Amino acid sequence: MSRRIKRMNPKPRSRDERDDSRPHQARSAKKAGPRAGGKPGGKPGAKPRFVGERAERRPPKAVQERPAPEKSVEALLPTKVQTVTVTADENNMRVDRFLEARFPGLSFSHIQRVVRKGELRVDGKRVDSKDRLEEGQSVRIPPLKLDAPKAAGPLSEAAQKTLKALKEMTIWEDDDVLVLNKPAGLAVQGGSGMTRHIDQMLEVMRDAKGQKPRLVHRIDRETSGCLLIAKTRFAASHLTGAFRSRSARKVYWALVPGLPKPKQGRISTFLAKEEGEDDTIMRIAQHGDEGASHAVTYYAVVETAGNKLTWVSLKPVTGRTHQLRAHMAHIGHPIVGDPKYFNIENWQLPGGLQNRLHLLARRIVIPHPRGGVIDATAPLPPHMQQSWNLLGLDATRFDPIENAPEE
Repeated sequence: MSRRIKRMNPKPRSRDERDDSRPHQARSAKKAGPRAGGKPGGKPGAKPRFVGERAERRPPKAVQERPAPEKSVEALLPTKVQTVTVTADENNMRVDRFLEARFPGLSFSHIQRVVRKGELRVDGKRVDSKDRLEEGQSVRIPPLKLDAPKAAGPLSEAAQKTLKALKEMTIWEDDDVLVLNKPAGLAVQGGSGMTRHIDQMLEVMRDAKGQKPRLVHRIDRETSGCLLIAKTRFAASHLTGAFRSRSARKVYWALVPGLPKPKQGRISTFLAKEEGEDDTIMRIAQHGDEGASHAVTYYAVVETAGNKLTWVSLKPVTGRTHQLRAHMAHIGHPIVGDPKYFNIENWQLPGGLQNRLHLLARRIVIPHPRGGVIDATAPLPPHMQQSWNLLGLDATRFDPIENAPEE
């Protein structure tokens, strides 16, 4: 399939619109005024090149006293069989994640149970929890209930170590929301033979009512950086809604071979899952192909190292599986260390660089469930910091992706 890359025309922004994020620094509505859009230490006079943002950035509102939600999560759960229709935003969503998004607070085991028993049906047919839904499909949902809360007790030595590990990952936290700096190599959710992952680690954070923090989104196992967690059912409902409405903004950093041309642009393709004997990848597809979903990514070159390697900043508009990795491979610049999508023959990794995925979930900006804005930034992981040092890349440079459109 031919590339679909659209060059963006430059449009400078005022200093007040530039970004001010730093490694290890996260800001919230409670603690910060309006963000300006630049990096401290960036080059004087550096100007963004993307067309301006969809809406003017406003100062975050002060976080107000916590209001009681109008309806409890229990009140939103169906007490009898109901049928719902898959919306456009839910197209290509997995069955289990569809239930998580519609009914925050349901346990993983309960979701798996109703699917396994065939109590949930799609267009009248049994499905697997990993099957993908399509817009317009009819989903039969059985009566649901929350699991009884587990009694809180003293933490074991192993649980205390797990809690300490989570605290060390924490870059932003309040009563409702937690943002972790997930290390590369640690999975977000369990799978075959997986014994340690973020979802399992969160068990040690159950509160007095038995509520366990919930995953709001996911990033790949080998991707490091910002991972958003809801600590309450109220927060889970609002944050998943923000992702569905695409009001969450995410920025990623990556290292790629060569120099992408144009230096800033938009990648728009359809992606579909391709099952192999040993692995699953996302392939570039055509509109109308079975299971194909539209995917849009903005990219911008931040800095180069002798035109052999380039630091790029990425802003995904959609949230498809492996979207950034598949898109960068599609335009001929796969992410360094990617075992699935790096497809350049006879390419040699420069000496001193680790053959690990060079992809960081750098920043997440999302409306806070109780007003204001959550704005968290993750530092480079050790293997990427090593590469930045060896290549002479300056992590404080202005990031031109700040001005990329939101759609």
